[in-house]
Amino acid sequence: MKNTKLEDNKVLRFSHQDTEVHKVTTKYQGFFKLDEYHVSHKLFAGGTSRPLTREIFERGDAVVLLPYDPVLDNVVLLEQFRPGGLRHQDTPWMLEFVAGMFAEDESPVEVAIREAKEEANLSLSEKDIVPIMEYLSSPGGMSERIHLFAGKIDSAGAGGIHGLDEEGEDILLHIVPREKALDLLAEGKITNAATIIGLQWLAMNYQKLQDG
Repeated sequence: MKNTKLEDNKVLRFSHQDTEVHKVTTKYQGFFKLDEYHVSHKLFAGGTSRPLTREIFERGDAVVLLPYDPVLDNVVLLEQFRPGGLRHQDTPWMLEFVAGMFAEDESPVEVAIREAKEEANLSLSEKDIVPIMEYLSSPGGMSERIHLFAGKIDSAGAGGIHGLDEEGEDILLHIVPREKALDLLAEGKITNAATIIGLQWLAMNYQKLQDG
């Protein structure tokens, strides 16, 4: 195990210029893509790593929208089946926020507005959208970047079953008080990263949305 002491404790000292991609080979191309990278990079203690072979799942970037009613203090949660949950013992039906992929030439805010309508029949404009953060969902093996927003909505009358038939969507809406959503999180009923991150952000920032 390495235990090299460094005098310089600078954070994030390297960049793209400190890597070398020797070759990229596409191993699978379907709706998503799997690329095999041969790459080397600078080492913290000096020098360069040996060439590493890593498979990267290329699924594109995505947008997630936390629908929040600042007047009624409600959160909209979407319940839907996710095949990625089948390997685990708990249910493959997830409680999530609005989410979707980019169409051609769409901005992240445009995706958020479109998906809110398609998945939850919520009508938003750009002024209703509040940026939260961008993050890499699983950079050890996936290139996906998540654009996370809050959307200020009117939850009165929201509900029902939504989604696009051509995309195989079957989405049940739940309108829950913010505190109930946080209880579901604490009870382990919410298990996907974007919804966890969004609710933790909301717990710290809901008053800003109410005041704004």
